[in-house]
Amino acid sequence: MSQRRSHPRPMPLRLSHTAASVLSVLLLATIGSAAQAQSTNAPASPATVAAQQALRASLPFEDERDREESQRGFIAAPDYRQILGAAGNVVWDMGRYDFLLDGTDYDSIHPSLQRQATLNMNYGLYEVVPDFIYQIRGYDLANMTLIRGERGWILFDVLLTLETAQAALQFANEQLGERPVTAIVYSHSHIDHFGGVRGVVDEAQVIAGNVDIYAPVGFMEEAISENVYAGNAMSRRASYQYGNPLPAGPFGQVDSAIGKALARGTSGLIAPTIVVSEAFEEHVIDGVTIVFQNTPGTEAPAEMNAWFPEQKVFWAAENITATIHNIYTLRGALVRDALAWSEQINEALYRFGQDAEVMIASHNWPRWGNDRIQEVMRDQRDAYANLNNQVLNLANRGVTINQIHNVYKVPESLQQSWSVRQYHGSEFHNSRGVINRYLGFWDGNPATLAPLSPEDSAPLYVEMMGGAAAILPRAQALFDAGDYRLAMEILNKLVYAEPDNTAASHLLAATFEQLGYQYESSSMRNAFLTAAMELRQGVAPAGPARGTGPDLARAMSTAQWWDAVATRVDSQRAEGIEFVINFVSPDTGETMIIEMSNSTLTHISGYQADNADATIRMNRSDLIPVIAGQATLASQLMAGNGEVTGNAGVLQQLASVLVEFDPVFEIMPGTR
Repeated sequence: MSQRRSHPRPMPLRLSHTAASVLSVLLLATIGSAAQAQSTNAPASPATVAAQQALRASLPFEDERDREESQRGFIAAPDYRQILGAAGNVVWDMGRYDFLLDGTDYDSIHPSLQRQATLNMNYGLYEVVPDFIYQIRGYDLANMTLIRGERGWILFDVLLTLETAQAALQFANEQLGERPVTAIVYSHSHIDHFGGVRGVVDEAQVIAGNVDIYAPVGFMEEAISENVYAGNAMSRRASYQYGNPLPAGPFGQVDSAIGKALARGTSGLIAPTIVVSEAFEEHVIDGVTIVFQNTPGTEAPAEMNAWFPEQKVFWAAENITATIHNIYTLRGALVRDALAWSEQINEALYRFGQDAEVMIASHNWPRWGNDRIQEVMRDQRDAYANLNNQVLNLANRGVTINQIHNVYKVPESLQQSWSVRQYHGSEFHNSRGVINRYLGFWDGNPATLAPLSPEDSAPLYVEMMGGAAAILPRAQALFDAGDYRLAMEILNKLVYAEPDNTAASHLLAATFEQLGYQYESSSMRNAFLTAAMELRQGVAPAGPARGTGPDLARAMSTAQWWDAVATRVDSQRAEGIEFVINFVSPDTGETMIIEMSNSTLTHISGYQADNADATIRMNRSDLIPVIAGQATLASQLMAGNGEVTGNAGVLQQLASVLVEFDPVFEIMPGTR
C-alpha cells in the first residue's frame, strides 16, 4: 500500500457568531470529541486483501455514471478546507479526507465503500438547473440547496451548524451574486437539515414575516422526541456508528455514506411558520410553484419530498439518496417501516417520476434524464420492498432474528446497482430490524427469552472450552486462517469472562479490525473499528452528557421534559417515596400533576390535585434553562424564578432519586 500523500492546506475560514453555543443531545446524537485517537495502522491481512480483490473483480466499476453526475455542474470550490468557529475550534475539515484523492486502492477499505467515499469528496458550489437550482456540497453531512426565487434564495435544508451554513451561503453569494433569503424549507426532522438555520437567517426576520419556514406535519414534535428519552445511550452508541473517536484515514473513518461526517459546531432551531399538513400540498414560494409530498414514517417520522412542476424537478429529501439507508440505525431509534418507505417512493415515481428530468436530494448528488431518474427510483423502491417482503417470507418459514442476517440476500440485480449498495444501512442490521419491527427481539426459543447476561454466561463457556490457554491459540489459528467471525465468537466469550485479559482483548480488537476493513457499510465499519480502538486504548474521555440547547429547549414540551426526568428515576432509591405535586406555568396557563408512586414518576396535563403535597408555580420561560440543563428546579426557585407552596421537601425527595447518566459507559468489557 502506498503512503498517504500530503496535500497543501489552504487557510481555514473563521466565522464569528453570537448565538448560544450549547450543543444538544439531539444533534443526531453523533457529535463526539474533537480530539481523535491515533490510528493503529494495522495492515489488511492476506484474507482481507483477497476479499477486497475479489470485490474489485465482481462489482460494476465500469458503470461511472455516478462519478459523472457527481461532478456535473461544478462552478467553484473555496480556497479553504477548514471552517473554524468563533473560538478558533475546527468545525469542519474537508482536508482530512484528501487521502481519498491520491488514486490508491486501499485494501483496508471495502472497494465499494472507497468508491462512495471518493464520490462524496464533492466540495463547493454546483449548478443543478441553469439559473435556478444550485447546491453547496461538502460543507457538512448534508447539502444546502439554493432555489433562485423572484426576490431571493429559497433554501432547502440548512445543514447542521450555524458555522457551516453561514459559510455555505456566503460562498454561494460570492459566486452567484448577493441575494437575500426569502424562504427556508426543512425537509425533515433530523437536525443535520435544520440545525444551521441561524447561520442563514435572523429570527427577527422570521418573526416579522419576511422569511417563511416550511416543514412537514409533525416536524416540531419529532425534531425533539426521537433522541430525548434514550439520549445518553444514543450518544454513546453513535460514537460507534459514526466512528467519532477514529482518525480519518485508510485505517479509520473514511465516510458516512450520505456525506463525509457531521460538523462540530453550534446548532439551533427556529420554529417553522408554515406546516405542510396535507398528503400533497401546493405552494407558491417567492414566485416558484412547489408541490410538497408528505412521506411520514419513511427516513424520518416527519419528512416531505417536493416537486417543481414548471421545471420538472423532483426533490427526494433523504428518501432517495445514493445508498440504502437505515431501517434500524445502530445509534438506536425506532425501527423504520421499509414497506411504507417503498410505497412512498412508488407514489412519487408514478406521480412525479414519469415527467421528472432532474432529481435532487439533501445528500450525495443529483440525477439527470427521465430514464436515469426512473431507474434509480425503481431500484430504491424495490430494494426497500424486497427487504421487507423477503425478510417476512423467511420469517414465516421459521428464520429467526438471530439467523436472518445470515440468510437474507439482496437480489443479484440490485447488488449490481450502485444506488442501492449498503453504505449506510446494511442487509445485516436492516434485516434484523424488519423482524424486530413485526415480531420483536425474541426468536421463539425459550433459552433466549430470558438469557443470562454475557458476563454471567461467559465464564461457563470459557471453562467448558478449556480456559484462556486453549481459547487463545485456537482463536489465533482462526484469525490467521481468515475465519474472523468464528474467532470473534470465542474471543468475545473470553473477553466477557476475563475483561482484564489483555491478550484476548487485543486479539479480539485485531479481529474486529479486519472485519471492519471488509464491511461495505460505513456504519458497520465504524462500529467495528471503534470497538477495536476501545479494546486497545480504553474509552476516550468525554464531557458530561449534553443538555438541550436553548432553541431545542423552547421546542420541547413540558410534558416531554417530565417524561425525560422520569427516565432518570432510580426505582430502588425511590422505594417507599410517594408524593403529588401540582405544577403550574402561569405565563402559558399550563397545569400538570406530577406523581411519585410505586417507585415511578408519572404526569398528566390539564389537571390539578386537591391533595397535592406541594404546588410549584414557574413560568415556562423560567423552565427553559432547566430543560436546557443550565439550571435546576431548586436553583430557579431559590433565585426567585417561581415559587413553591406546601411541602417543599418533596423536591429534595425527587432530587435524591435522580441519577446522572455516564456519557462514556462501557460497551466492550474491560474498556474503562
